[in-house]
Amino acid sequence: MPDGTATAHTYRPKLATVLSEGYNFGHFRKDMLAALTVAIVALPLSMAIAVASGVSPERGLYAAVIGGFLVSALGGSRYQIGGPAGAFIVLVAATATKFGLDGLLLTVFISGFMLALIGLLRLGSLIRYIPHAVTVGFTCGIAVTIFASQIKDLVGLKLPSAEPGPLLPKLAVLAQALPTISAAAVAVGVGSAALIFLLRRWLPNWPGMLIAVVLASLAAWLFHLPVETIGSHFGQLPDGLPSPRLPSISTSSVLDVLPAALAFTLLGAVESLLSAKVADGMTGRKHRYNMEVVAQGVANIASAIFGGISVTGTIARTATNIRAGAVSPVAGMMHALLVLIFMVVASPLASFIPLSALAGVLVVVCWNMAEKEEFLRLLHEWRGASVLIATFGLTLIEDLTVGIIAGCVLAAAFAVFDRIRRRRASS
Repeated sequence: MPDGTATAHTYRPKLATVLSEGYNFGHFRKDMLAALTVAIVALPLSMAIAVASGVSPERGLYAAVIGGFLVSALGGSRYQIGGPAGAFIVLVAATATKFGLDGLLLTVFISGFMLALIGLLRLGSLIRYIPHAVTVGFTCGIAVTIFASQIKDLVGLKLPSAEPGPLLPKLAVLAQALPTISAAAVAVGVGSAALIFLLRRWLPNWPGMLIAVVLASLAAWLFHLPVETIGSHFGQLPDGLPSPRLPSISTSSVLDVLPAALAFTLLGAVESLLSAKVADGMTGRKHRYNMEVVAQGVANIASAIFGGISVTGTIARTATNIRAGAVSPVAGMMHALLVLIFMVVASPLASFIPLSALAGVLVVVCWNMAEKEEFLRLLHEWRGASVLIATFGLTLIEDLTVGIIAGCVLAAAFAVFDRIRRRRASS
């Protein structure tokens, strides 16, 4: 069986390849089982990521449905699952705060065109050469930032004003609000996170996130716990997709959101190709990197048109898809349709979900996202440690884009220095 290496550079969706090779009912049955497994994971996670990003939970579900379907249908990987990702929480929240929902949708829309252009210009392969220390640094930085953003909901703090975006002012405001901590929220939030960790350890094949969210919702309803829920904060979720609508576009608005769109594009390309690379390592196959980036672009354009947040390849859901036995992109397409069915049939039930339970879900996501072992390993070599610390620190203090650029520049400077030194030594 060819692994796809010979066609890694071509512009042909993997779905077309799979169908041309022959797709039968046995394949479909395996894909459906995988799709159900991934949808169970994606449901609470998509809502949690949207809430943490400062938008209503249905925005995450729109992205999972529209973006998830198109990433699989058009993408260059057999196994990639697209949807809202934890890595984008910081960027989405900052953009929504600064420009509002309309500005956020325009940012996602523009970044989609940028991603598609990167793929069409055959630049997808270049993204893969971002230094490993930079990737670990910004990933760990994002994990810490997301965790800090969940403290308020996790323990039910009442803030006197809007929560600051930057990390240090945020921590100062949260510390001042500690006297308002809610015992009920702590029990629900910390309990949800603890249950997910325990289920992952003792019953790894069970959908820990969904079980934790369902049990937390039942407990809050049965015992009338004084915790904020999706219903009390956002109202009832829509029972389907909205009508497609182009974001409001003007020259001034495009120029305003352009820096944010560039950041979305950079992170989206890196995250999606890293996820596809992980899938390659798990399956022995090869993704089509340029086709994958084009698909991510189209998915973001469509997500914005339907009111969804940014879409990228998601490592955890892609790995779940593979472990659940998926054999083709049909699994990813069906997972998106199953999320849509949930919206149509059971959206009123989401109103009972406590926000502290969703914060608990994201605490687990942060823990899994942070590459702790790699972070410690890189600290043992001074050059790798320098790049790592620069990226990590600037991601925390400034933002993701500054961290990535600084880390790449520093790594490039080290590489140039080594090259000059070798030339002098050989002359």
